[in-house]
Amino acid sequence: MTSDQFQNNASNGRDSGTTLTKGFGNWRAPSHWLAISTLDCHTGGEPLRIVTGGFPLLSGDSILAMRRDCLENYDHLRTALMFEPRGHADMYGALITPAERSDSHFGALFMHNEGYSTMCGHAIIALTKTAIEAGVVTITMPRTAIKIDVPCGQIHAYAELNENGIQHIYFDNVPSFVAALDQQIEVEGLGVVTVSLAYGGAFYAYVDATSIGLSLEADNHRQIIDFGRRIKRAVMASIEVIHPFESDLSFLYGTIFSAPSNTVGVHSRNVCIFADGELDRSPTGSGVSGQAAILHARAQLEIGQSITIESILGSQFQVSVTSTLDYGNYKAIIPRVQGNAHVTGKHTFYIDPEDTLQHGFIFR
Repeated sequence: MTSDQFQNNASNGRDSGTTLTKGFGNWRAPSHWLAISTLDCHTGGEPLRIVTGGFPLLSGDSILAMRRDCLENYDHLRTALMFEPRGHADMYGALITPAERSDSHFGALFMHNEGYSTMCGHAIIALTKTAIEAGVVTITMPRTAIKIDVPCGQIHAYAELNENGIQHIYFDNVPSFVAALDQQIEVEGLGVVTVSLAYGGAFYAYVDATSIGLSLEADNHRQIIDFGRRIKRAVMASIEVIHPFESDLSFLYGTIFSAPSNTVGVHSRNVCIFADGELDRSPTGSGVSGQAAILHARAQLEIGQSITIESILGSQFQVSVTSTLDYGNYKAIIPRVQGNAHVTGKHTFYIDPEDTLQHGFIFR
């Protein structure tokens, strides 16, 4: 091709920019590549990548068994979807599974940069919204109820609707309880820190941010992550975490910092550091459940009373205590958590078997 011909083609490309751009959409993946489709959302700023196709069918007659199968045989697909270049260090995902219980609509496994979590409130809210809007469940007016099997148990989720669509989304969590209140632990670089341990589908170490001089503003996110990781390591080394019924749930998932909010009508700000240093952009659904258990144990949150908790972005969840019960040796509550989610895109991700980085990479 001569230089004149090249200039001619370049000029034609500019003149028919729409046609040229659409041309890239004609690309097709080779048939032997694995294609995984997803529906991406966010709840209060926290991402959720819902796998909608292409992932191998997991084996097992329970959600925990399917989680073990995924870990043992398909963990490279978790990293491919969560890590770069398809994701990032703070990506979060949901893998839809068959229901474990006969009265549940479907099951879900939750994925992140470290592995698989036992519960995820922000994911439940997004799954409820998209299941209704995609026709996965039958809509009933004015409220549609969905039962979702997750590793920590069965979650009852609800959407209130009218002729304009979904107005409110909320869920009743599994029994949530305080495992340890106001424990003193030594933390590297921080000294003695007062920590409470609570469960809201996952175990968290709760710390009053003001007690350690920690700002929960967004521009302080690096220090928040650093302190969260330090406290998590210290708690894991000094406090035994035991679920009353299931050993697979007996681990510390993260650290949650709380402080009074400057927003009128908002009770407090929660910032959760979980997995391998992930910072939750939402107020954390399982986290506010454990927080509600702590507040109820301190007689600061009564049955039926609702409070609003905000995230590092200012996004909000409402949490209340619907009832109390005995759960093993613990006095537990059933928390109700309300929030909203938004769809951000649909994607098809390809796994090129010749790509040396096909399973992803991460910097943390």
